[in-house]
Amino acid sequence: MSTRRFRFGISFRSVGGRDEWVAKCRRAEELGYDVIAVPDHLGEGRAAPLPALAVAAAVTERPRVVPFVLDVPFYNPALLAREVSTVAGVTGGRLDLGLGAGHMKSEFDDAGLPWRPARERVAFLAETVAELRSRLGTGLPPLLIAGNGDLVLDLAAREADIVGFGGLRQVEGEPPGTLTLISPEELHERTTFVRDRAGTRADGLEFNLLVQYVATSDDPKAEIEAWAAPIQGPKPDIGRLLEAPQLLAGTPDEIAATLHERREHYGFSYLTVFEPALETFAPVLRALAGE
Repeated sequence: MSTRRFRFGISFRSVGGRDEWVAKCRRAEELGYDVIAVPDHLGEGRAAPLPALAVAAAVTERPRVVPFVLDVPFYNPALLAREVSTVAGVTGGRLDLGLGAGHMKSEFDDAGLPWRPARERVAFLAETVAELRSRLGTGLPPLLIAGNGDLVLDLAAREADIVGFGGLRQVEGEPPGTLTLISPEELHERTTFVRDRAGTRADGLEFNLLVQYVATSDDPKAEIEAWAAPIQGPKPDIGRLLEAPQLLAGTPDEIAATLHERREHYGFSYLTVFEPALETFAPVLRALAGE
């Protein structure tokens, strides 16, 4: 399905002090990661994405940088446009702009911001994209829009250069931000939904998948069982979890072959892993370099 070459991102949960952050960014570049990402969350040890990414680009030469993703309802669109323009400039054009509608009610509460229904949050996201296009024009960085619901994915299909899939959904009846993996069938339906909505834009879209867990091992079943052990309530079927694109377990060569298959089936050519997998995933990255 996808003929795009693979590229790989690393999402750093924390930044730390200057020396720690510089070392992390340079190690990511040394290992061959194509993109350095910082999420947008409140809480102890969490960093403001755009300043951290400006430093990341200043101390590296090759990787692109991306906020993964900005909770747009946190921001005034006009002031955000100024921030984006500045960071795009100081990074030498290596910024991708990741945007989302927000999904953690607790963080909105912590910031003293109103928690709006999803429809209103996505509407504000759409308004912000329009404002950014108006203010930045051709200076707007490549746009990544991430989400899972129809409204945000419809917007991504119309406006984004890169569509981000976390492979998660809200658990019905649970507090906002209580998430679970969606099935391979649901994820395929979501990617198909975007392609259908994108129409003639579909061939130009890049699909990103946020990988939730990576384990390189000769016993992938045991690794997935260990990952699933802390899950409360009914235990998921391990065989089904082994098929989940959001989880990667096996030898580096096995994972590389799996990613080839999933690129063909889902269109995922751009994979982002979390910081704990920085070193673990590197052999897979090397196996797929240039493919």
